[in-house]
Amino acid sequence: MLEVAQLAGTGRELTVINPRDGVPVTRVRCSSSDDVAAAVRAARSAAPGWARLAPADRAAALHAAAATIEASSVALAEIMSAEMGKPAGEARDTIAAGVGTLRQYAELGPVHRGRTLAGDPAAIDLMVYEPRGVVAVITPWNDPVAVACGLLGAALVTGNTVVHKPSERTPGTGSRLVELLAPHFPDGVLNLVNGDGPVGAALAAAPVDVVAHVGSTATGRTIAAACARTGAKALLENGGCDPLIVDADVDPQWAASQAALGAFANSGQICVSVERIYVHRSVAAPFLDALAAEADAWQPRLGPLVDRRLRDAVDEQVQQAVKAGASALRGGAAPAGPGAWYPPTVLADCTDDMAVMREETFGPVAPVAVVSSFEEALTRAADTTYGLAANVLTGSMSHAQRAWRSLPAGTVKINAVFGGAPGGAAHPRRSSGQGFGYGPELLDEMTATKVVHLSAPPTGW
Repeated sequence: MLEVAQLAGTGRELTVINPRDGVPVTRVRCSSSDDVAAAVRAARSAAPGWARLAPADRAAALHAAAATIEASSVALAEIMSAEMGKPAGEARDTIAAGVGTLRQYAELGPVHRGRTLAGDPAAIDLMVYEPRGVVAVITPWNDPVAVACGLLGAALVTGNTVVHKPSERTPGTGSRLVELLAPHFPDGVLNLVNGDGPVGAALAAAPVDVVAHVGSTATGRTIAAACARTGAKALLENGGCDPLIVDADVDPQWAASQAALGAFANSGQICVSVERIYVHRSVAAPFLDALAAEADAWQPRLGPLVDRRLRDAVDEQVQQAVKAGASALRGGAAPAGPGAWYPPTVLADCTDDMAVMREETFGPVAPVAVVSSFEEALTRAADTTYGLAANVLTGSMSHAQRAWRSLPAGTVKINAVFGGAPGGAAHPRRSSGQGFGYGPELLDEMTATKVVHLSAPPTGW
């Protein structure tokens, strides 16, 4: 069993269970309120010196840290796979993405620049960026390295110091990541706390300058309330309930392959997973047949859900939908035996009042509703409290234009459920969060703009 108590704190103990077989895999001692306060004080003490360091030197440290993560990726992937169930190959891929993000911010940091302003010709007017100070980074379990690398990289390269709390479901992964990164930075620049909700709440309420969080909507709302009290900036990517629209003019087999990818990848445990599907009546029958076949093909490729708590929540949504009239074409029930396995599930005859269509399921479930027109699909897809992303499969340019202009989501993907140019950054809408979480714009979120007016002193002064 992996022991991370020496890096975590002095509070109560948590044990992480391997979701594949139910065997304990990690034991971690939670950080106490005193531990959280000490980590914040260490970050605050280190902040002035780190902020004064030349941006190129901060970038060099980040490049060196990225190289260390890359060299340790196989062992790090093994910890991740054991804690949250992601197949080892996929875990290595996400770690490689995290390494790439660290390098991206190492390159972008030194060229992050302010502006000169057109003012009095006898004076100089500037808009300059400064680090905000101490950043609390609270990261999720479903992609614990790549997400952390983005937030940590952007915060550190812009001159902030950090207190990082990884998810209590992947504390070994998060602790090992910090253990690999921290030696490349001065003492106090990168600090770790470990634990569950009370630890995160203590960190969010601490005297920090930014709280950057990727995770559930409920946690995001709690953090936003804490930041409103302390004055810290809240940078939030919360949950989503992302729709997929299947238009009348698309190949149903291809549409089913896209729907399956969006709903089943990482066992449905992706922030921008396809959570609800609206298919045009004219292609509904062949689409559903093809989607059921896709579920069969995905079955042997899926890892388990992160734990039984999530599996029970997913299964409860599915069972409620079936009781309300949905038909399980594939899957639809948790298997017997150890672990937190759940089969790829296809639900037909779904209605918008079902929880599986209105809430974030976060499991390998593809609920499908049939619509009579593209307009109906747009209207129903937009009827949500979330606004993270949306997906549209269509051969019509006019439908594509209407979709991306009208859907209230930070990201709209046309004819591909994943992908896109590197560096893309979007604002989540509604209860899905606030602020840029990726791309060059994340450097703006991690810095504050100061306006400077320099006038010459009076002659002879």
